[in-house]
Amino acid sequence: MPTERRTGCPFDPPAGLTALSGKPLCRMRYADGHLGWLVTGHAAARAILADPRFSSRYEPMHTPVPLEGVQGELPPAPIGDIIGLDAPEHTRYRRLLTGKFTVRRMRQLTERVRQFTTECLDAMEAAGPTADLVEAFAQPVPALMICELLGVPYDERERFQSHVATLFDQTAGPEAMGEAHMALLRFLNELVLAKRAEPTDDLLSDLTTSDLGDEELAGIGGMLLAAGLDTTANMLGLGTFALLSNPGQLDALRAGPALAGQTVEELLRYLSVADPLPRSALEDVEVEGQLIRAGETVTISVQAVNRDPHKFPEPDRLDIHRKATGHLAFGHGPHQCLGQQLARVEMTVAFPALFARFPTLRLAVPPHEVPLRDRSNIYGVISLPVTWDQGATP
Repeated sequence: MPTERRTGCPFDPPAGLTALSGKPLCRMRYADGHLGWLVTGHAAARAILADPRFSSRYEPMHTPVPLEGVQGELPPAPIGDIIGLDAPEHTRYRRLLTGKFTVRRMRQLTERVRQFTTECLDAMEAAGPTADLVEAFAQPVPALMICELLGVPYDERERFQSHVATLFDQTAGPEAMGEAHMALLRFLNELVLAKRAEPTDDLLSDLTTSDLGDEELAGIGGMLLAAGLDTTANMLGLGTFALLSNPGQLDALRAGPALAGQTVEELLRYLSVADPLPRSALEDVEVEGQLIRAGETVTISVQAVNRDPHKFPEPDRLDIHRKATGHLAFGHGPHQCLGQQLARVEMTVAFPALFARFPTLRLAVPPHEVPLRDRSNIYGVISLPVTWDQGATP
């Protein structure tokens, strides 16, 4: 699967993917020699993601690139990881969780998002006039919201965030990341027991009244953490980089804060940080005139799909006035992202607040020196050094 991006184009998909934009599906040789499929067409991707004849289970899948430490068949999904499950197991978990992520409930969290955003901006301004935007803003805002969602006690949030920061630090060594992973698992298990003993107003406490066991609850907490924090953090970091690199679009957002929601949808389409989405055919299925055989792995490139010119005219242009509805940044079908409404609320609040507080915000290094997460399935920036003029904040 093509992964090399052109020098100077940190926001565009790898050139090898964009070259396939006219072919909705093409044959692809996987790392282990398996002959499967690569999907770059929007219509084909939607059809596959909505079709129960394609499995999300990890075991039958082949990976486009080798996975470190994994040989042969992939292990099954850990307990609570609904991403790697099919119906009926997936349906059971999904029904329990869907009611916790309604648009109405997520909007109720908007005030908390504003509060956490303001706190981060206050700290950033006080420590300025330079900052690593990832460390000061892009990561702590969604981390605090995950704490709020899971009901992490205030006196434990610093410990929680420290483990999270290490786990998602692309510069940390495997030993440190492994220790952080184990520490978070212990933390989540302790948190589940605490919620059973003394429920509070949060998602984990709500779920203690279900038939889920302690291990399932801790696993769900870990899944929500992994799926909801790293993606939003990288959207905030890479999205800020993209807007700073497109001053005309940034000026339009500053002039019309009502465009915030539309800006978020366009950034989701344009950047598509979570990529790719794999599936495995359970039986022979025809898609776009191509016969996909049972047992073949299909890899959907979200980056390419969201740049499909048949769906989005001039797809390589960032345009916050575009109606980017229909993008697949959150997936589609039964596995569509549960936390998408929370992510939208966080970004819709955070981007305008950041640029309103720092009207002279700019990169502190040349664009080509910004380190990118080009070896992760969640794309983004490792750090984003920024600066601003003191006294220029409102």
